[in-house]
Amino acid sequence: MSETPGGPHPSGRRTQRHDHRGRSVRPVTGHEQNPAADLGGSRVLVTGGAGFIGSHLVDTLLARGAAQVRVLDNLVNGTRENLAHLDDNPSVSLITGDVRDRAARDAALTDIDIVYHLACLGVRHSLHDPVENHLVNASGSLDMLISAREHVVDRFIYVSTSEVFGTAQYAPMDEQHPTWPETVYGGGKLAGEAYARAFYRTYGMDTVVVRPFNTYGPRSHFEGDSGEVLPRTIVRLLAGHRPLIFGDGEQTRDFMHVSDTANALALLAKASGAAGQTLNLGSGTEVTMNELCAAVALAARRPDLTPEHVEARPGDVRRLIGDPTRMRTLTGFEPRVGFDDGVAQLVDWFSNNRQTRSEMLDRVADRNWLTGAVT
Repeated sequence: MSETPGGPHPSGRRTQRHDHRGRSVRPVTGHEQNPAADLGGSRVLVTGGAGFIGSHLVDTLLARGAAQVRVLDNLVNGTRENLAHLDDNPSVSLITGDVRDRAARDAALTDIDIVYHLACLGVRHSLHDPVENHLVNASGSLDMLISAREHVVDRFIYVSTSEVFGTAQYAPMDEQHPTWPETVYGGGKLAGEAYARAFYRTYGMDTVVVRPFNTYGPRSHFEGDSGEVLPRTIVRLLAGHRPLIFGDGEQTRDFMHVSDTANALALLAKASGAAGQTLNLGSGTEVTMNELCAAVALAARRPDLTPEHVEARPGDVRRLIGDPTRMRTLTGFEPRVGFDDGVAQLVDWFSNNRQTRSEMLDRVADRNWLTGAVT
C-alpha cells in the first residue's frame, strides 16, 4: 500500500445454532465471493476508507477483483492500523486528506471509476460540535459530488445512515418511511442524500444512496465520541465493569455484522437498476439494549455483571428496524452472520487486542456526546 500525505497523487471463533431469541443463525464467514459483485478491474475510491466500515469495504472490494482501491481519509476517526494488513498490496493507496479540501479530492478522484463516500463525523460528535459535523457531513458530501461529476466517475455511492429516519413511526421501516432525524448528524446525512439524488435528477449522474442501520464487528470504535454501544459494552465487561444502559434499555437497533455490510455495499458497484435508488441496508430484526447487554455478558462469560441504568442520552432514537426488501430484490443480498455469533467473535477480537483491558477502558467515554469527549 502506498501512502500520500495529502497533495497530488500518482496515477469466528465459535458457531452457535441459535441466537438469543432461539432463532437459527448462520456462522461468521467473512468477506465471501459472489459472482454478481465482480468488479472486473474497476478503480475504486473509498472516502473514509481507513475507518471501521470503510476498511472492511476496502478488503471486500479487493476480494471482488478491483484493480485499484484508493482511500481518502484524514485519520480523525480512521487509523492506519485498520489498513496495515494491506501495506504490501500495490493495489491499495492511501491519501491522507480531507474531503473538504479541493486538492485532496482531485488527487483522490484521478482516473477513478466508482466512488464510495463514507467519510463523516459521527452522531455523538454532532451533539457537541454541530457546525463541524454539518460542514463535513453535508457540505463535504456536496463537495465530493461536485468533484466526482467533474472527474466523470461511472457511479457515486453515498453511504448514509438509518439515523436520517429518527424513531420508527411504523415497523419495519421501508425507504418511504418519513425522515425526521433527531440529531444534526442525521440531518447532515439526510442533506447528503438529497444532494446525491439531486445530482441524479438534475445532471443524470449515476448516484446510489444506501442507508446502513447499525453495523458492528472487528475494528469498531469503542473510544471517544466515535465509540458505539456494542464495543463500549464489551470493553466494560472485559474490564470487569457493569455495562451502562442509557434509559430503560427497551430502545432497539437493527444490527448487521460488518462483513455483511461490506458485502452488500460491494454489490452496489455494478448492480443493474441501482442508479437513482435509495436503499435500506439492515437485517430486518431488532435487538433491545437490554438484550444486547445480555448477549455480550454471555459471550464474555460475565453474566454476573448486570447493567446499570442511567439517564437517557439526548437525541436518542427509540426504535430502528429496517425493511431490507428493496435491497434484497435489487441485489439478492442476504445477511449471513447471526447476532450472537457476531457478538462472540467481537468479544474474542477485543480479548486479543494489543491494548490491555484497563488501557481500553481508559479510552471509553461513557457520556461521549459531551464536549471534550474525544480522546
